[in-house]
Formats: sequence, structure tokens, C-alpha cells
Amino acid sequence: MTIGRDARLDRLRTDDRYLIVPMDHGITLGAVRGLADIESTVDAVTRGGADAVLTQKGLAPRVHPNRNGAGYVVHCNASTVLGPDSNDKRRTCSVEEAVRAGADAVSFHLNVGSNHEPDQLTQLAELTGDADRLGIPVLAMAYARGPDLEGDEPDALGHAVRLAEEVGADVVKTGYSGDPESFESVIDDTALPVVIAGGSRGDDRETLEMVRGAMDAGAAGVSMGRSIFQHDDPGAITRAVSAVVHKNVEIDTSLEKVEVNH
Repeated sequence: MTIGRDARLDRLRTDDRYLIVPMDHGITLGAVRGLADIESTVDAVTRGGADAVLTQKGLAPRVHPNRNGAGYVVHCNASTVLGPDSNDKRRTCSVEEAVRAGADAVSFHLNVGSNHEPDQLTQLAELTGDADRLGIPVLAMAYARGPDLEGDEPDALGHAVRLAEEVGADVVKTGYSGDPESFESVIDDTALPVVIAGGSRGDDRETLEMVRGAMDAGAAGVSMGRSIFQHDDPGAITRAVSAVVHKNVEIDTSLEKVEVNH
């Protein structure tokens, strides 16, 4: 642990809670809605209360002028939906490249239980070692995905978040198990701050119910992409999610922050 690492972590959170909006999906899906004009989306979500945004390194010049002082995370592996296996994430960036791109942290995706787990585990361990030498925090996106796994099972998610801690990550992102009671066991399997993924986009109430449930279970926040950047009003849904994460408000109250804009 270094002063530099702690200082950079503070740029990604507010009062130890995280609202990160990942927008690295362009490499996976192409320039989909919300990402073609990524400048406007970054501006909207950071004005709406996002603590940090996340992209691949090449988009840094489009992010920095529009992030309104929010933190910036550079993602370091990827795959595409057009390739033979979307779970086969390959390295796209080094820690040094991320630092040159102005990153406050780096992130890495690991599919625990997949055929690619051994290579991704090795790569994540190497990344955390490089990041530690430079005082750069690491967000591990540790998912339970593989041929023998069905859905977001609490035991598998718990294994994934513990793995992230064991190899030196600072924050871990994983799927939501579906209810606060089962997700508490996932939180208990690691000492790291746990943030949940947004998954495929649902309606506003479903999104906020998931966030509320995760926070009630003890999560440290969310790292939510498509449910925010593909929303009709990314700034409004960010304000609603932020109200739950940072102000601990209930669902109906947070929904008002979306509805007032429509």
C-alpha cells in the first residue's frame, strides 16, 4: 500500500463508495448507442454524479476534456462479439500505457470457471504486480462464467471475488446474485470493496432495485455500463443510482430523479 495508490483510489470514490460507469463496450460491441458520441455521455454521467468513468486507452483524448473532474480507469483486456469466443479476453494495455493515458486506475476482466481462466489469472497477477510498483489501483472484474456454471451463483461469485483479493486487486467487480441475502455471503468472502456489474439493461425500477439490494447486502457501490450509457437520459439515471449509492435513499425516491426529467 502506498500514498499514491490511496490518493488515486480517492479519485474513484466518494466516502468509500463507488459509482463507476464503464464504457469500454465499443471494442466489444462497436459504436453502439451511447458510445458513438462518447464525449456527450461522459459529460452527462459525470455531471450526474458518477465518481469515475472507464474506457480503453485509445479513447482517453475523448474522455479527459469531458469528465468534469471525475476519476478515470483504463481497461486492459478485451474481446469482441464477432470473435470465436467472447470470454477469451486478451491484453490491450499495460499499466505504463494506462498511466501515460492519464488513468487513475486500471481494470482487468477475468472469467473464473471458463476455459480461459488460467491465462487470465496469470495476466491479472502480472498486472497487479506492475500496478503495485507504480502505486496504481487495480479494479478486477471477476465474473463466474464457464461451462459448468449457471447464472450468478453465490458460491461461484464468492470464489471469484476472493480470487481477486488473493492476486492483489484493490477493488473487485462481480455479478449480482439476485437478492441481498445471498449476496451478503459474496461480500463476506473478501475484505475488498465489492461493486456490482449492471448486466444487460432492465427498466429503471429493476436497475434501482438491484442497486438497492446490493447496497443493503454491504456492497461498496456499482460499476454499471449499459444500464446507464444506453439510457434515454444517462445523466438522470446516474443521479438516481448515485442517490442510492451515496445517499442511501429508497427506490421510489431515487426514481423521482429519473421521472422528473421526462
